[in-house]
Amino acid sequence: MPLAPGHRLGPYEILGPLGAGGMGEVYRARDTRLGREVAVKVLPAAYSTDPDRLRRFEQEARAAAALNHPNILVIYDVGTHEGSPYVVSELLEGSVLRARLTGGALPPKKAVEIALDVARGLAAAHAKGITHRDLKPENLFVTRDGRVKILDFGLAKLTQPDREAGSQSKAPTRSTDTDPGMILGTAGYMAPEQIRGGPADARADIFALGAVLYEMLSGRRPFHKATPVETMNAILNEDPPEFPPSPRPIPPALERIVWHCLEKDPGARFQSARDVAFNLEALSGLSEPSSGIARPAPIRRRARPALLAAALLLLLVAAFALGRVLAPACNYEPEFAQVSFQPGAVFGARFAPDGETYVYSGSWGGGPMRLFSGRMGSPEKRELGIQGASLLSISSKGEMALSIAPQRIFGASTRGTLARAPLEGGAPREMLPNVLGADWSPDGSTMAVIHDVDGTSRLEYPIGRLRYESKAILTDLRISPDGQMVGFMFHPFRGDDRGTVMVLGRDGKARTLTREWSSEAGLAWSPSGREIWFTAGPGSQRVLYAVSLSGAMRVVGRAPGGLTIHDVARDGRVLLAADEHRADIYGIVPGDERERNLTWLDFSVPADISPDGKSVVFTEEGAAAGLLYQVFLRGMDGTPAIRLGEGEAIAFSPDGHQVLTEVYTSPPKLVLLPTGAGEPRALPNPGFDQIHINGQWMPDGESIVFGASEHGKPPRCFVQSIKTGAVRAITPEGIGNGVLSARGDTLYAGGPDRQPYAFPTNGGPPRRLTGKGLEPQDTYLRFGSDGRTVYLTQPDGQFAKLYRFDALTRRRTLVRELRPPDTSGLLGVRNVVVSRDGRTIAYMARRYLAKLYVATGLR
Repeated sequence: MPLAPGHRLGPYEILGPLGAGGMGEVYRARDTRLGREVAVKVLPAAYSTDPDRLRRFEQEARAAAALNHPNILVIYDVGTHEGSPYVVSELLEGSVLRARLTGGALPPKKAVEIALDVARGLAAAHAKGITHRDLKPENLFVTRDGRVKILDFGLAKLTQPDREAGSQSKAPTRSTDTDPGMILGTAGYMAPEQIRGGPADARADIFALGAVLYEMLSGRRPFHKATPVETMNAILNEDPPEFPPSPRPIPPALERIVWHCLEKDPGARFQSARDVAFNLEALSGLSEPSSGIARPAPIRRRARPALLAAALLLLLVAAFALGRVLAPACNYEPEFAQVSFQPGAVFGARFAPDGETYVYSGSWGGGPMRLFSGRMGSPEKRELGIQGASLLSISSKGEMALSIAPQRIFGASTRGTLARAPLEGGAPREMLPNVLGADWSPDGSTMAVIHDVDGTSRLEYPIGRLRYESKAILTDLRISPDGQMVGFMFHPFRGDDRGTVMVLGRDGKARTLTREWSSEAGLAWSPSGREIWFTAGPGSQRVLYAVSLSGAMRVVGRAPGGLTIHDVARDGRVLLAADEHRADIYGIVPGDERERNLTWLDFSVPADISPDGKSVVFTEEGAAAGLLYQVFLRGMDGTPAIRLGEGEAIAFSPDGHQVLTEVYTSPPKLVLLPTGAGEPRALPNPGFDQIHINGQWMPDGESIVFGASEHGKPPRCFVQSIKTGAVRAITPEGIGNGVLSARGDTLYAGGPDRQPYAFPTNGGPPRRLTGKGLEPQDTYLRFGSDGRTVYLTQPDGQFAKLYRFDALTRRRTLVRELRPPDTSGLLGVRNVVVSRDGRTIAYMARRYLAKLYVATGLR
């Protein structure tokens, strides 16, 4: 029986009915304690005796209450009154989307705005391990102020709860609570896998979002038939019809987003709601959607390395069309003038004080970094005669800040010795070691710097005055035009270019302005000083954004491939690079004379060789991998790769049945991914801010050794039990990396005096070793199966050499020179992994191709 006005459910007084649905009745009510109006959803007592229905109702409450996002209905309370369970939520004013669709199609701009809100809400839910599974216009509420709220998580599928994960956690999906083959959802919006009764993950919500977006744009459902059975059959076997003619044509880029959401195969859809939101953001500010937006469809095929140069040429031609890409959103057309023509790696570019001269540093053909200057309107370039230096900044007085002998840490970010030199050239004067970034103050009298001191990034402005410090890596330092603020990029995990944009305000406090990106590089202030312009995105597919000091975001420009901003002139001209970053895996097995290409997607990073030498485990870190990356297993014979889960791969277990991975949540966590049947398992984190991806398994497979940093402390090495999770330190602070002996009783690492030491893993004092036969540039990989052989590598220019070192005789033997068959855009050979017998090898070839442009008209 419906509840009458005045009826009480605990502290909630019923005011009147709002509606009813399959999961219960909804009432307007007043919270007598707080004096506010709320919505109360009640499951009638007659149904509360149904265990399955009651379980689903409780599941809705748990799922929605775990979420806190502006695009998801806020849950205040849950309770039971006289056998009737109820949920209390915020009271919304407006109407469900279905009511708006009764009048037909929505304008494309409005449809994009609604879909973007939904995608953002879904991304928040999916990050908590929750899928909705019944997304439809009836469950989308548009408030009077235009905000969209996702309702009714009654069919949501909870994944395994993850008490250790932070806000970005994506817990592995467990078996659904429903019976095998049970179909939950609404015909017309269910994904094919839901109709078949199979497992449905976040990608099922993406399919439903595509169906809703199609309906908003066309005024009709994409798979609507006479009966539910016929509708479900159409979803399984038919493509949605083309959009009907309309006086407001749908932009091609928007059509591609819809088709990509509605792919039958979950693997062919967008892989996350965050990716959908990212693509919709570019369209959300359109004032005239009918003009058609030119944006390339996602490219799924992996380019062969030999075609990189040709692909880059096409990318750069497309970059010239960037103005036309942006034209529908504005009344101006940006222009692009190419100023570097030889493909290579550009690591720094700045405008000179006269506004007509620009200077950039880069490396071509594997040679040393060099400095060049040029003038607008002239193809001529002048080399400044300084080699082995990267440009950091140019002062208003015409003096350069340089990084001498820079070592790349990730992307185009480097660490080197800060020096200053005249703009016209001349010998640099060194100032400060281990500098990650520097920028001149507007008057050219002083500098702000970021330098690394014992694993801590220190931001000083002026030099010597500490303003901010962190165990994270800080890069891309820029001072505001008025000299009062400093913008920079914050990378929480060392060795990884994911991160956020931060600003050191006029009050001296550092604030985060953006969400976390999986890749960010390049930052500059707008001429007015009211915005920070930066380039970031998923993987290397970086887009040019602007963020205000209050955190308001907007897209400034995008191009196929990626962009990196370097500088903004006083008149608004922009120095930026159209670039491509990628990493290829090459493998060598016994009998091979040449390397075989084992690359899977666009940024494949090898982590370990399986104990039997037949497989390599690797991480995909590019545009297709998402914020937390993806771990894959692939046969050394080139068989297709198998996805194991999210995170960054570290090492195989001794039996090869598990892979140790790190997942970049906050705080981070170590996860064991099965290589076959089984469920992922997260290990407890006792309080580490950072976990370093140098973990190794003990030979018995019952413990792991890894480096980690406790809050505010330097890194050190720890042993953790797989069974109990107990952790203990085995090295002093400051020693966070080492190589485990074949028996697992000793960890070999460099001490504070830069000499090798042996640290017993079961406790006890370390002992100093003789360094005879070892060299400072050696990188130690692992001990061989005989217990006395150590495999190590040395850089050889842009290539590398693999050695076998006998720890008893102190003799080293060259195993192989590691040279990929294709050297186009090669930055270097990295991440070498080798089997215990030394016969199977894999390594990463890191590539970077960029050309520099001056853009006019970007706003």
